[in-house]
Amino acid sequence: MEAIVEFAEKIPQPVFLALAGLGALVVGKKVLAYLRFVASVFLLSGTSLRKYGGPGSWAVVTGASDGLGKEFAYQLASQGYNLILVSRTLSKLNDLAEELQKKYPKVTTRVHAMDFSRDRDEDYAQLEAVAGDADIAILINNVGQSHSIPVPFLETTREELQSIVTINCLGTLKTTAVIAPRIAKRGRGLILTMGSFAGWIPTPYLATYSGSKAFLQHWSSSLAEELKPQGVDVQLVLSYLITTAMSKVRRANALIPTPKAFVRATLSKIGSGGYQNWAYTYTPWWSHAVMLWVVENTIGAGNSLGIWYNLKIHKDIRKRALRKAEREAKKA
Repeated sequence: MEAIVEFAEKIPQPVFLALAGLGALVVGKKVLAYLRFVASVFLLSGTSLRKYGGPGSWAVVTGASDGLGKEFAYQLASQGYNLILVSRTLSKLNDLAEELQKKYPKVTTRVHAMDFSRDRDEDYAQLEAVAGDADIAILINNVGQSHSIPVPFLETTREELQSIVTINCLGTLKTTAVIAPRIAKRGRGLILTMGSFAGWIPTPYLATYSGSKAFLQHWSSSLAEELKPQGVDVQLVLSYLITTAMSKVRRANALIPTPKAFVRATLSKIGSGGYQNWAYTYTPWWSHAVMLWVVENTIGAGNSLGIWYNLKIHKDIRKRALRKAEREAKKA
């Protein structure tokens, strides 16, 4: 300690003051970044949906018949938005439309059944026809597919690989290509695309899904910068697990919210991700945001340690899924 004091005393005062000022600047920057994180996650609301259009405006929701998509439809309808519901199964879409119109009589719904995995031009042409003259203010790109269980890339079937990329990437891009020009023409609007922690941190045993979500991250942030001058806000929504059919998790807790809780947070926290490393991205659920902040401010999302840990987790999930399948096969 004495040696350090002696060394410090030998430093010229101007140099010492400059170093002290630099240190204070670094510490101050860290403190301000932390305060910004706390305020964004726990205290402040995001952009109001009213910025994009009031009751009577339209919203398009893909993957609308189940899970998050269905919940987006309900919560947007509760705020007076008319809805274009897009998903694979027509009967489910019709049932949802009927439920919504009973609960919200002033809301108008239109449905369009299409299988995104088939990538048919006529489906997108029909989507454009269904949109018609609707004043579309919001697009929710929710449709997506993951692997049935975690699987090494070399064991991934061609069919699953093709389907994941076609639905997650081409489906999202082509839907946006149909709807976004309408939003841009009106001079204000919102495009939300569902991302994933698997696209934020590379995830072995979900490699194809992880890559498709990473693609959406780059695409969404690029599109956001393009459409910003036209009054269109584009945001990627990052999430960890939610109790949906895709995640196969049934019990909610502080780390794994229900679709209802997650969508409520998503619609109330639009644009709140200024503390994150990726521009035009936000993490609406508070515990997911804490996880993200810790990783981004320690090892970083692309660190080999995080990738190894993801591999360990998904190897274990695969083992348990295979054992469960074996038990069910024996019962049959």
